[in-house]
Amino acid sequence: MLNRLLGTLAFLLLAGDGAAGEPPRPDTQFDVALVIAVDVSSSMEGEEQGLQRRGFIEAFRSALVHEAITNGLNGRIAVTYVEWSGVRDQKVLVPWTIIDGPERASAFADELSRQPIRQAGMTSISGIIDYGRNLFAQLGGAPLRSVIDVSGDGPNNDGRHVTYARDDAVADGIVINGLPIMFRRGSGGAELEDLDLYFKECVVGGAGAFVLPLHDPEQFAMVIRTKIMREIAGLDDLVPRVIPAQTSMPAMNCVTGERRKQEDLLSQEKKP
Repeated sequence: MLNRLLGTLAFLLLAGDGAAGEPPRPDTQFDVALVIAVDVSSSMEGEEQGLQRRGFIEAFRSALVHEAITNGLNGRIAVTYVEWSGVRDQKVLVPWTIIDGPERASAFADELSRQPIRQAGMTSISGIIDYGRNLFAQLGGAPLRSVIDVSGDGPNNDGRHVTYARDDAVADGIVINGLPIMFRRGSGGAELEDLDLYFKECVVGGAGAFVLPLHDPEQFAMVIRTKIMREIAGLDDLVPRVIPAQTSMPAMNCVTGERRKQEDLLSQEKKP
């Protein structure tokens, strides 16, 4: 109980300290509370991390996103930006922020632009989903929708099974959307060829959940802007609800990341 109170106090201090952050009152109504959860695991190369960060910055500076926010039922959202890697590696870069127009949206983007880019280790999608659930518990106010926006370039390979975390979040009324990063890099191919199918079957969930894969690094800004607009305003005509898989594809193995990790460990042990 004491740890929970201390954690909430720390959150309120952070939220009131930055240019973008402001602690919401308990009676504040939001159209959506959005956790932007960004993968910084070791498979994410520096260039794509930079593109990803700029994509989110540009999204919150976009007049189209500003319009989507102000056209909502309440005309305001709450948003926080979190980087994640292993099961115990999550870092809030911008705390919960009330955005009700262009000025605060731009302040959120400015705060994000001042944060350094880092690279971490493992990939725990289950860890960031669980962490996101706790962030909603810390948020004052009453969102009409609670959404975790997960971007990443590989399957879960650390922490508990991702489907357990997803199901617990959905049971809380949280929607999980996915942005699988699937383009080829200078160091080789995509982390998982069917990552969009993995996200569809193993990661996303809740009413209206969708997957929007990214195949071209030049499309980062446009895809992120489209995804944020859809999450803010539920604009169904912008993107399909779920990127469909081919009917001939087999069901995705939701522990493929954990199995790969185990195979890599066994391979290293066999080396002389």
